[in-house]
Amino acid sequence: MNVPPVLRVRELSVSLTDGAPIVDGVSLDVAAGEVLGLVGESGSGKTTTALALLGYARPGARIRAEEISVAGERLDGRDEAALRAPRGRLISYVPQDPGGALNPSSRIGAALADVVCAHARDGEPPAEVVESALRAAELPTEPEFARRFPHQLSGGQQQRVCIAAALACRPRVLVLDEPTTGLDVLTQERILAQIEDLRARHRVAMVYVTHDLAVIAQVADRVAVMYGGRIIEQGPVASVLTRPRHPYTRGLITSTPDLTAPRRLQAMPGVAAGPGDAVSGCAFEPRCAARVDRCATAVPVLEPVGPGHDARCFRWRDLKPLELPALKAAPVANGRAGALLEVAGLRAEHRSRRERVVVAEDVSFAVDRGACVALVGESGSGKTTIARVIAGLHPPHGGSLRFADAPLAARARHRTLDQRRRIQIVFQNPADALNPRHDVRAIVARPIRQLRGLGRAGTDAEVGRLLDQVRLPRRIADRYPGELSGGERQRVGIARALAANPDLIVCDEITSALDVSVQAAILELLAELRAELGLSLLFITHDLGVVATIADQVLVLEHGRIRERGPTATVLDAPEHAYTQRLLAAAPSLHAAAHTTTTTPASIPDRLMDDSKFPFP
Repeated sequence: MNVPPVLRVRELSVSLTDGAPIVDGVSLDVAAGEVLGLVGESGSGKTTTALALLGYARPGARIRAEEISVAGERLDGRDEAALRAPRGRLISYVPQDPGGALNPSSRIGAALADVVCAHARDGEPPAEVVESALRAAELPTEPEFARRFPHQLSGGQQQRVCIAAALACRPRVLVLDEPTTGLDVLTQERILAQIEDLRARHRVAMVYVTHDLAVIAQVADRVAVMYGGRIIEQGPVASVLTRPRHPYTRGLITSTPDLTAPRRLQAMPGVAAGPGDAVSGCAFEPRCAARVDRCATAVPVLEPVGPGHDARCFRWRDLKPLELPALKAAPVANGRAGALLEVAGLRAEHRSRRERVVVAEDVSFAVDRGACVALVGESGSGKTTIARVIAGLHPPHGGSLRFADAPLAARARHRTLDQRRRIQIVFQNPADALNPRHDVRAIVARPIRQLRGLGRAGTDAEVGRLLDQVRLPRRIADRYPGELSGGERQRVGIARALAANPDLIVCDEITSALDVSVQAAILELLAELRAELGLSLLFITHDLGVVATIADQVLVLEHGRIRERGPTATVLDAPEHAYTQRLLAAAPSLHAAAHTTTTTPASIPDRLMDDSKFPFP
């Protein structure tokens, strides 16, 4: 007996007002209790598809579909006013950027109460529903917490508030847009456990949008891969990730770093097709090593290639089996003689009128010339504060810094011009780091002119070269940050740091917002710069797969103190400290998850089995 899907989508298309397609002919079915992973690079159309499921399109775009229905109720063809009722009640959305989604002037409790009141059910006190939603998201239910503003919460807490808002009205379908991007592995583990419990025990259907294949392998039942606005492959997770039938899916897998099987990543050539790019055949054809003449003139259909497994490729039968040898390759470059950066006994604090919080205590380490040292730990461990101290953006309250055998002033403004050029930082959130009133050309050109003294002609040529290095098309130089995707903005931030021709780059979660293919290209670029120029890296990340790929040494931080340090292979293979062991256990692995069966309810942690934590009947 066939059970009708909770979410049914047929021939969904989203186009700009001039007719340029963003999403073309997407059809999806998601059953109760099923998680469908939607993956692809920035610009592939996955977020546009996710928003269209709620009947929303950004200004300048319009939605067309044969059918979009949730639990038998049609959403297609309705105007904005008619869509307000089913949003939240039938289908809810968890955004990628919780800081931007939450009203900074609204307290948490009031924001959740607004959502509940907008979709209130008869006989349910809003206060009780809000409290149940907070419990479901594993957030405190005390009045003190409800009175906090978003800026008073950590990134993980902000994300869980968004999940609580989405759960408050007990929707049948939950759309999650990169819900764990930028979160540390322990916070990510808790959120994924909540998602798994909702899926397994309460039969909530989910569409999980992400670029992280390791997370998809862990949490999803089926996966749909998007490129150029179309689904190019879909099927059961184990089948797609172990036997991919489209060259693009293969490229995503070979670009994904893996903690349990470290290897040199293989970045895909070229740049992803974007909205409005004129394509007469397969959108992936310009980047595909398996292309034939037919690929440039005809669009392949989505056809069966295995049980429940479809692919859109003329040559899927000719693709060889995917081979990912789990050989533990050493990092591409070892540190050269002598330390470039020396940190001794560093103490850092955050001070206010009322309190003083120590965020780093007795931190000592060195970064050799041409070497990469990784700082890992959960949110609040002090990683970013240490990075800001080294960049001269946060004053140390103890200890000393030396750079190239010379004392390094605490503040960037007190350092020499050459020191400022030689030490650059790339920030985690490119939306805040880039001036929204400057175009990309001006952003990248500024350090070239001010720190290297190049003229106009030399600066323009260097801007183009740097955009090529970070895999951005040169036409993007005339765009502003607000016109770029999150991944594109981060690549502009990396290009700006490289523009100074530095000796040390402090990388603060620079790959957390990147597609895996772009991440592989950036890691490959950094490896080449290390080998050719002796570039040194202080690499802050929560992705232990990235650490296994790029770092020579790793320092594990907890509550501002170093708990473990050593060569990367030694620390990741045989961790000695209990905290390091917890981080490794929580880190998702594409290789491990894709070769195991789907998680069952019996594997859900005991701490999540209490029914009182969930607002669902």
